[in-house]
Amino acid sequence: MYKVLFKHIDNSGLIVFRIFFGLLCFLESVGAVITGWVRKTLVEPEFTFSFIGFEWLQPLPGNWMYVYYILMGLFGLLIMVGYKYRLSMFMFATMWTATYLMQKSSYNNHYYLLFILSYLMVLLPANRYASVDVKLKPSLKQISMPAWCKWIFVTQLFILYTYASIAKLYPDWLDTTVIALLMQGKANYPIIGELLQQKSIHYFIAYGGILFDGLIIPALLFKPTRKYAFFASIFFHLFNSIVFQIGIFPYLSLAFSLFFFDPKTVKNIFLKKKPFYTSKEVIVPKYSNLIIGLFCVYFLVHIALPLRHHFFKDDVLWTEEGHRLSWRMMLRAKSGTASYQVIDKATNNAIPINLNDYLTRKQRRGASTKPDMIWQFAQYLKQDFAKKGIAVEVYVRAYVSVNGKHSKQLIDPTVDLANEEWHHFKHHDWILPSK
Repeated sequence: MYKVLFKHIDNSGLIVFRIFFGLLCFLESVGAVITGWVRKTLVEPEFTFSFIGFEWLQPLPGNWMYVYYILMGLFGLLIMVGYKYRLSMFMFATMWTATYLMQKSSYNNHYYLLFILSYLMVLLPANRYASVDVKLKPSLKQISMPAWCKWIFVTQLFILYTYASIAKLYPDWLDTTVIALLMQGKANYPIIGELLQQKSIHYFIAYGGILFDGLIIPALLFKPTRKYAFFASIFFHLFNSIVFQIGIFPYLSLAFSLFFFDPKTVKNIFLKKKPFYTSKEVIVPKYSNLIIGLFCVYFLVHIALPLRHHFFKDDVLWTEEGHRLSWRMMLRAKSGTASYQVIDKATNNAIPINLNDYLTRKQRRGASTKPDMIWQFAQYLKQDFAKKGIAVEVYVRAYVSVNGKHSKQLIDPTVDLANEEWHHFKHHDWILPSK
């Protein structure tokens, strides 16, 4: 293990990845401002659905979230050029984590990936070549890195793609029900919109997705299939970029290919003046056991997190318990309606609640179909009326359809959600059974 992890290899892949990573961090941050995502998600809403336990993380008032995202973009540029790299990387990671945890109406697995990657990048010697840091302090310059710097990415991606592939092995994906529903909203796309409604295309997407996710990492690692896997990766990620419009993440995924190709190839394409490291020296640092121990714990956590939904009662597609942080990407289409009944405890009178007065369109979807967000909004209503000196009970009637099936009642309408506690590791009995 020591030879595998601490053998020094050429660091061209990591250096070029840092440049791409910084640029993509900049584009994601500034793009969120330009496209209106910051305005719609963090500025306009009166109430934000944070991750439970992080309610203290709230968007900055007024227009300060625009400044916040522009500052994140500037840190992305500093990462790209390698100026005060570790500080810049840590600041971006911290700021991105805060925005990730303060809202989940626009939850995306790719946001989670960027969150964990950012902290991993803080630990890596990605500024040891082609950086301002090296120009200011030449003694930092190195043309090699320990092999664990490569394998940490490979292992993380293998976990991600494997779970993404396994999660698709369920009836509504295999019979293309989910794909058909997802593609309905793409019918107005020029040129490809009509094509995306074809059943044969749905089968190609469904089974191609399973095979791609399950085989891409082994295929990139195996030299005879690497080139074909890379071209398949280009097609797959460009398709996702065009059809699903998920920002920088298809391009970030393509940038990971740098860790699978021969470092000499990467050097010759991107860093032609850089000397190539040819030694096979193994340098075992004094803290090697600590490094191995930390990464074992890290990967055990990431292997365990996507399995936790198996320990909850009922189907995760229905309850959403254990859905997040599990690489369950674009697996279901949910629609539903919910009515919130607020009862004044003192008078027993019902107080009408119009969701449009409180929530944006996207937030209303979450507060109608996702139990954790329904519970959070009930808690918000309780606190909001408490500020007016009114103690209330909150009851919810929610009917939800999963993957186009008949709507069923999601929440027990006799339970006062304002008086319920949230349990991270326990099923909530006020979520009615799916069957």
